[in-house]
Amino acid sequence: MPPTRVPVEEYTTADTVTATERMTIDELRQLMERHGVRHLPVLRGDAVVGLVSERDLRLVAGLSAAEKMQVQAADIMAPAPLTVRASTPLDEVALAMSEKKVGSVIVNDDEGRFYGIFTATDALNALVETVRRNTMPGL
Repeated sequence: MPPTRVPVEEYTTADTVTATERMTIDELRQLMERHGVRHLPVLRGDAVVGLVSERDLRLVAGLSAAEKMQVQAADIMAPAPLTVRASTPLDEVALAMSEKKVGSVIVNDDEGRFYGIFTATDALNALVETVRRNTMPGL
């Protein structure tokens, strides 16, 4: 039987916590802590315009309180993050993430609307599920 091509949407976090361009460093950090996430897509309306990671926040952690209040998500976000369609095969997405050395990708539905985020943790969960399915049939 030929292998199936699993679409990335099967492992994508669809109820994604998002940020806006005007959020401050402290607001971003609090949002990440509250929801236990390390990546925040930054939206302008319904469109993703960037991505803030926990690493981005660590880079500006040494700023004074007054300086932190002046820095917004738009100032530290990675613009134009790697984006894929929900129907893109999982292996292609994982390979692209590995080649570009990124920890997450933005997933859009097939009409180009924001669907969710796929992270390295999601990729590991997919790997575990696949390995277990192949080594323990019937689970």
